[in-house]
Amino acid sequence: MSFDRDAFLPVSRDDMARRGWDGYDFLLITGDAYVDHPSFGPAIIGRVLEAEGYRVAVLAQPDWKSPDAFAALGRPRLGVLIGAGNIDSMVAHYTAARKRRHDDAYSPGRQAGLRPDRATIVYANRIREVFGDIPVILGGLEASLRRFAHYDYWDDKVRRSVLFDAQADLLTYGMGETATLEIAALLRAGTPVSEITGVRGTCAVIRHPGQCDFSWVEVPSFEAVSASKEDYARANMTEYREHDAVSGRAILQKHGSRFLLVNPPAFPLTTEELDRVAELPYVREPHPMYDEMGGVPAIEEVRFSIAHNRGCFGACNFCSLAFHQGRTVTARSHASVLREAELLTRHPGFKGYIHDVGGPSATFRRPSCQKQLKLGMCRDRACLAPEPCPNLDADHTDYMMLLRKLRAVPKIKKVFIRSGIRFDFLMRDPSGEFFTDLVQYHISGQLKVAPEHCVAHTLDYMGKPHIEVYEKFREKYQKLNKRYGKDQYLVPYLISSHPGCTLEDAVQLAEWLNRQGHMPEQVQDFYPTPGTLATCMWYTGLDPRTMQPLFVPKSPHDKALQRALMQWRKPQNRKLVLEALRKTGREDLIGYGKHCLVRPDPAKHRNPPASSRNKTPRPVRKPGWAKPKKKK
Repeated sequence: MSFDRDAFLPVSRDDMARRGWDGYDFLLITGDAYVDHPSFGPAIIGRVLEAEGYRVAVLAQPDWKSPDAFAALGRPRLGVLIGAGNIDSMVAHYTAARKRRHDDAYSPGRQAGLRPDRATIVYANRIREVFGDIPVILGGLEASLRRFAHYDYWDDKVRRSVLFDAQADLLTYGMGETATLEIAALLRAGTPVSEITGVRGTCAVIRHPGQCDFSWVEVPSFEAVSASKEDYARANMTEYREHDAVSGRAILQKHGSRFLLVNPPAFPLTTEELDRVAELPYVREPHPMYDEMGGVPAIEEVRFSIAHNRGCFGACNFCSLAFHQGRTVTARSHASVLREAELLTRHPGFKGYIHDVGGPSATFRRPSCQKQLKLGMCRDRACLAPEPCPNLDADHTDYMMLLRKLRAVPKIKKVFIRSGIRFDFLMRDPSGEFFTDLVQYHISGQLKVAPEHCVAHTLDYMGKPHIEVYEKFREKYQKLNKRYGKDQYLVPYLISSHPGCTLEDAVQLAEWLNRQGHMPEQVQDFYPTPGTLATCMWYTGLDPRTMQPLFVPKSPHDKALQRALMQWRKPQNRKLVLEALRKTGREDLIGYGKHCLVRPDPAKHRNPPASSRNKTPRPVRKPGWAKPKKKK
């Protein structure tokens, strides 16, 4: 299905000529294919600038091996905006085992290799080569999470702020609309980019602290955090504590003779501002230049989905959301979400199903408490874990009423929720009415939730609630499904080898899974992505919240042992599971009982117990299995 090329932002000189442009203001470079949809950051920034009267051209996945591709659209009047794409380019390219991925959902036809490693740096250096001293502004998730000196898992060392390595002038972090518009207005007014150092939600390089416009705190320098893991942990904790638009201060971090200046975060968009951004004239499709290449697979998950909120006060330590979007939640109005739903019903491919009404966490519609609106988020207290804060507002009524309105829109058959649901937040809902609606109307066969582990201290390192909360949630979920005659399943997400998780803890998780009668089909190894508190733990061996040491499973073999325990029934994992159980002194789990994970080694136990002899095992019939017909 193809859409009018001129409905997109220009991607070529011909596109600009058809608009009668003799030039343009901003070049927007992205490491993803160009998808004009509000789930893609470059599309949002391009449309926001366009709405303010700027001329924006898009250069998607340019050939970084030659400067010619970067000069193809000519020199923009005001500057170049650069982002690696919706995810960090190294995460897009490599697995947690540092193995190269074979496909890329954000590229046409899933083709891998259409963007470079460390795309933000490579693109910026090419632009400097082509356009010299033109203003270069970095943005997107990769730049946001790498704004400070940070541990890089793939280099296995601390790298400088990406602002230095990219030789850029400014970096916008977080969602970026407000900061980008303020920078654009200053550039249009003739302000030299070197003088733009006081915009909230941005980073700049300065010579001395007197150039900072806000109250500030200094963290250990790049050189210090490279040499001392204690300094790294202290710096990382300060960076998190100050990441608040209400109470946060600017942060200075010395790099050589200069200072990295990270201004306080931009204030979250209001409901009215979010509505406006969400309802800009997106085509909501990949650019037609990709049609013959197989399209862009990433659109499939979001084409008929609606994002209604931003921010996440869940604050899981392994998640980058708190360090990017922030912990303060804001949401769109019901009217705006309903207008988007009606727009989706007119899409030629719409079949009556809204795939998701969500965001970072689907059920969040307001700040976690009223106190934070005046004082900011609590610096050393999480809203949900290990215990919910007494001030937590867990009323789900507003979200429930929004979903009910959506279900009543003509041509909509079903409204599903597929983005994350915080089961601990749901269990605090005072009425419980939303839970019944969820089970009756909003699950497409299975509900995915994330207990992550079962051992209390491991969950504390993760920033997750203890497993008893999940077990109570599961029990209620099963009762509601039985009450309403539903055959719907729970799919628990779990992480292996998280910092703080010992081999003994991994054995306990395997025992718990065995009791639940569940073995995960896929296992997610902990992935040390830039900027997170859990990555700090992984690198330093310290919990930055307490500065206490913790165990970190780092070696490939240690990680393989923990991963195998989560899939103990797989024959290829048998040897590793036996090794893990013997190492931890848990031979009681080797045997024939229901509680056992594996049977004894046949070489050592040639004769099974008498109770199990002379019994013919019943065949396991897989779905679609049929008894073979006898030959005539």
